[in-house]
Amino acid sequence: MEVRDVHHAYRQRVVLRGIDIRLRAGTLCGIVGENGAGKSTLLKILSGEMRPSRGTVRHGGRFGYCPQHVVLNDALTVRQHLRFFQRAYRLTDLRYAEQVMDVLGFAGYADERAGTLSGGTRQKLNVTLALMHDPQVLLLDEPYQGFDWDTYQRFWDLAVRLRDAGRSVLVVSHLAYDTERLDELWRLDAGVLRPDQAVTT
Repeated sequence: MEVRDVHHAYRQRVVLRGIDIRLRAGTLCGIVGENGAGKSTLLKILSGEMRPSRGTVRHGGRFGYCPQHVVLNDALTVRQHLRFFQRAYRLTDLRYAEQVMDVLGFAGYADERAGTLSGGTRQKLNVTLALMHDPQVLLLDEPYQGFDWDTYQRFWDLAVRLRDAGRSVLVVSHLAYDTERLDELWRLDAGVLRPDQAVTT
């Protein structure tokens, strides 16, 4: 993913001030920022949900996006969600989705309705839906919210596995967790993105 000179403003209020990012293949990167720093706006632009006032965002290959707030139908089971997204992604089978479910430790919930799942398990499904088409570029917004410690560790193992398979993974959070796992870390402050000294490349 390559982001060049992205600016955005809501009328007179400037939110992003010339964002530049180059997310290379086979990298695991993070962006951290406090509330009000412009993080939500940047995420919407990176995911294609919003157009910037100025600048460009380019993705190479398949793109996956895991939003912070899950978008699930409570009346559908986990398996029905997978089938729905299988058609949307035009996948021949669900083998990769099932592998992700195994890694995250919730394969046994396939026939449970989304409305009966705990917050952490709903988030596991959220991550699986973003990953099930094996995207080359993956954007994850607070992906581990609601996870217990074991699932949190499983998530990072999965993220490292994706990076080692040549994927570009960007984790966005309000706090810098597990920075030793990251190849690069940026901090978004008042609409400006700068390298964070917690990670050196």
